[in-house]
Amino acid sequence: MKISDTLDSLQERAFRLLDLAVREGAEEAEVYGTLGRSVDIDLRKDVVELASESFHRGLGLRATVAGAVGFSSTSDLSLLEAVARSAVLSARARGPDESWRSLPYPQKVVHPEGIFDSRLEAIEPEDVLDMAATLLYGCSEVKGAEPVSGGVACICGTSFIVNTRGIALQEKGTLMHASMETIARGSDVATGSEFQNSRSLQPSLEDVGRAAAEMARASLGGVKAESGLYDVLLRPLAAAELMEYTILPALSADNVQKGRSQLLGRVGDSISSERLTITDDGLFPAGIDSTAFDGEGVPSQRTGLIEKGALKGFIYDSYTAGKEGVKSTGNAVRSGYSDVPRVGNRNLIVSSPEVIDLLAETRGYLVGGLIGAHTANPISGDFSVEARNCFWLEPGAAYRPMRSLMLTGNIFELLLDIEVGTDVRAIGSVVTPTLKVRMKVVGS
Repeated sequence: MKISDTLDSLQERAFRLLDLAVREGAEEAEVYGTLGRSVDIDLRKDVVELASESFHRGLGLRATVAGAVGFSSTSDLSLLEAVARSAVLSARARGPDESWRSLPYPQKVVHPEGIFDSRLEAIEPEDVLDMAATLLYGCSEVKGAEPVSGGVACICGTSFIVNTRGIALQEKGTLMHASMETIARGSDVATGSEFQNSRSLQPSLEDVGRAAAEMARASLGGVKAESGLYDVLLRPLAAAELMEYTILPALSADNVQKGRSQLLGRVGDSISSERLTITDDGLFPAGIDSTAFDGEGVPSQRTGLIEKGALKGFIYDSYTAGKEGVKSTGNAVRSGYSDVPRVGNRNLIVSSPEVIDLLAETRGYLVGGLIGAHTANPISGDFSVEARNCFWLEPGAAYRPMRSLMLTGNIFELLLDIEVGTDVRAIGSVVTPTLKVRMKVVGS
């Protein structure tokens, strides 16, 4: 059976599920569906541990009764009646919600560039095996380091959404992910990692394997770090990890409305140095989370959040926007058909009106990644994390590897004197360069 035939069949069932929900008593209904294929190669050391090809499809139904929303999902298309009944019963059990306004109505959407590659759609498992081999080859070029684990995944899928308000949208996309963990042994042991995410085919992954191995080797011979207050450069990975659990939650309208954000009531205030600008962009070309529409069918857009240090606003889905009488910013996100939409960032773009080469002018610590960023307090902004792949740097001198060290601080205090670099990199849905902050360092 052709994929297009399968998609047509799935969409027919989606409309049937809408009808069934209305018959069960739903005042509004929405069906989100996905159909996709994934080819995965998992590596353990320098051998293939698992090669797999998988297919997935499913439908998720939201049904509203008196403003209360019920949800049910399935991958078994023979259970549509049960799914409709379950969603409506769930809504009735929750009771009326005075804050609910409506499912979204149809609006014109714009399809972003660079999110689909026909080569990834047609890729065969043998091709992905060859790509994994280039990952290992790149690692092997670095003497003194060896692979620990890694893998390559190539994904193609179509998502669509239909609702009783007239929305009927679909979009096809592709994604490729490669990663490698390495280890190096000398007088001590050090590890390194590297990865690559792309919406298009990257046939050779030698650079990924080589960079992971070079990071492990460069981290050998680490010495104890000095404790104190220092300038710290957070490379893109470390910066993205910290922002994910501190700044991003504070910019969500859901957290603001529930009193769980330090930024409540501060729109228009200066909350960071003028060197910082943050934008959420669901239409960012080739962005990992770029789509024409969000998880509710609202058109994607570009939303300014912080501009030259001033807080411009927050990100909304339809529910949180309805509570304030504003428009959704197209920030309803889902992890799949079995997940309800929630407020989340699309592509978070960190930039600056200034151009600064932070690596050339900083005396302090350079941090490649973090351990424990998820333990940060998203309400207060306090954090205490372990730094990975750390180096001491001085202008004109070679980097010196450091043993692990702890970083502590408060993100909202650090923002006031933050500096933004030029080495922009996409870390999942966060696109950021290196960030320079001054914080407490505890050597270990």
